[in-house]
Amino acid sequence: MSQIEKSPVVELVETRGHTTGAEWLTRYSSSLMGVFGTPQRVLVRGAGCLVWDADGKEYLDLLGGIAVNAMGHAHPFVTSVISSQLATLGHVSNFFTSPTQIALAEKLLELAKAPTGSKVFFANSGTEAVEAAFKLARRNSGAGPLSGADGSGQAGTRKTRTKIIALEGAFHGRTMGALALTAKEAYRAPFEPLPGGVVHIPFGDVDALLAEIDETTAAVFLEPIQGEAGVRPLPAGYLREAREATTKAGALLILDEVQTGIGRTGKWLASEDAGIVPDAVTLAKGLGGGFPIGALLTFGPETSALLAAGQHGTTFGGNPVATAAALATLHAIESQRVLDNVRSVGERLRSKLAAVDGVTEVRGEGLLIGFDLDADVAPAVVTAGLDAGFIVNSPGPRTIRLAPPLILTAEQADSFIQALPTLLQTAKDAQ
Repeated sequence: MSQIEKSPVVELVETRGHTTGAEWLTRYSSSLMGVFGTPQRVLVRGAGCLVWDADGKEYLDLLGGIAVNAMGHAHPFVTSVISSQLATLGHVSNFFTSPTQIALAEKLLELAKAPTGSKVFFANSGTEAVEAAFKLARRNSGAGPLSGADGSGQAGTRKTRTKIIALEGAFHGRTMGALALTAKEAYRAPFEPLPGGVVHIPFGDVDALLAEIDETTAAVFLEPIQGEAGVRPLPAGYLREAREATTKAGALLILDEVQTGIGRTGKWLASEDAGIVPDAVTLAKGLGGGFPIGALLTFGPETSALLAAGQHGTTFGGNPVATAAALATLHAIESQRVLDNVRSVGERLRSKLAAVDGVTEVRGEGLLIGFDLDADVAPAVVTAGLDAGFIVNSPGPRTIRLAPPLILTAEQADSFIQALPTLLQTAKDAQ
């Protein structure tokens, strides 16, 4: 710790004379729930794409808090806006609103090219945004009287829409509604029974999707690129087919862009090139530049009216500090032409990764990248990377995921490429 400047916060919490990473981890294990396992390091400071741990070691952060730190760590403009807002007005209940909340909603609808009558609901995280979307889907039940539905001229009843379709490999969060949409059995099994009516179909199989959508379908949830499954983009044309089928059936098309949104793919939304208008989009992660915030965008007046007053809410969602942080992040991305950087550095990384011996496939868009290895050594690569000063992630035994800050430079990207062959060999030698 002596090798780097201590933050005032670190000095405040160092009340027991424990300053090394090992000592902090001992305190962690005795005071925090073990739901995350043992942390890999104790991080105390960040600047741009770099972070430092409690022992003074420097790392190039190629994960960005799992696609969260869009403008890197401690971005001067973002942090100044947060500090200023907190010193002015930190929290108001949802009996009131604030200029930052209204301005952020307007800005998101503008960036999403949402039609007139579209709305925004603010939450605190991605899973909460998905939870709101799950309730939106439940409200699209289609239930109610329908004159002559049975062909007799007598009033009948609409066939209730209860089915929600998600994909195998999907990850939508860990609250109960979001968990019902998440496909991984290890996440689901300990908490069953989950909310019912969710059907998981094969990833990317258009025929399976079209066969499953019918008059009982309330909604289809899709990630344009599955992040937790190893960065798997949906096939070209899939979103358009989904849009056409859901429209015909009266079902909602809900896109989970929690990980792919806010410039991660070099566009504001990963889905914007598909040529469709979804019914809803969920956002979080990079939206606050590191400050917790989530959002549900509903497109058009009909969908936006599905959740009425009193049917959903949150205490902290859309608070002045979180919405100020998001406004500052969006402004910084726009004013510093960050999307151009995402596209150019992302292309550079993907092309150079494809040429590395031992890398068998490279996927993704912008700075959301997954690459497969020729052996089950991805977790060992993560360990070797940490030892060498790189933070990466392994969503599978042969897959590495990169989701660095959107301001990653070409030189920083190249430093990882140059180190990767040694990391791969180190990982294989450790097997």
